[in-house]
Amino acid sequence: MCKLAGNKILCLIIARKLKRKWSPEQISGWLKKAHPEDEYNYVSHETIYKSLFIQTRGVLKKELLQCLRSKRTIRRSKHHSLNNSGLGQITNAVSIHERPTSVEDRAVPGHWEGDLIAGSNNSYIATLVERHSRYTMLVKVKNKNTESVVSALIKQVHKLPTELYKSLTWDRGKELADHKRFTLKTNIDVYFCDPSSPWQRGSNENTNRLLRQYFPKGTDLSVHTQAKLSAVARQLNERPRKTLGYETPAERFNECVASTG
Repeated sequence: MCKLAGNKILCLIIARKLKRKWSPEQISGWLKKAHPEDEYNYVSHETIYKSLFIQTRGVLKKELLQCLRSKRTIRRSKHHSLNNSGLGQITNAVSIHERPTSVEDRAVPGHWEGDLIAGSNNSYIATLVERHSRYTMLVKVKNKNTESVVSALIKQVHKLPTELYKSLTWDRGKELADHKRFTLKTNIDVYFCDPSSPWQRGSNENTNRLLRQYFPKGTDLSVHTQAKLSAVARQLNERPRKTLGYETPAERFNECVASTG
């Protein structure tokens, strides 16, 4: 059930902010700051978007879509067909709409978003961002085929405590067509986004934009070693983030690692 269903007061507050042209992300951040000890009034921006696109009784009204800066008109039911979303080409793909609601609010560490950034000469880098801490990992891949990408991701995952890898949300790319092998080797559930919905991997999408400072479009990404990629990720992870109260992703992530020890 959507967290907003049955919480009329929270729906009214969100609707009021939307009408004032606040973005769902701004509303989510403000709610946490305004109600630091009241998790009942916490809601992620993904949940707000979902309640706008997936019309359920008792949540946000369709008319509020007009308040969004990005005028999306797509509305998908929770059980939207994988074939219609383009995921039918990936065997046994699980839609993001089947992802547990506990993933959305970022309170629990260990849920990741991932994608590839592309360069010239068929070169790619896999990017992974942990939703709770915004901690980034970069993974060198040989090419875009699913065997290479999945093998590289499996190797990377095994460097972390198992408690810090619970799920992976990926773009619709066929590079994760072999997601069943990934899950078998790592015990990590994989969820696939809707088409043309980068906001469903918001943290990862924002990180990919930051990475273009280091890896400009049109350059050959294959020349970079894994050591170079790890050094770039370290720089990003050591930047204070406004969204973390100016704590760094590394600090937040290290707290999670310590708590699993």
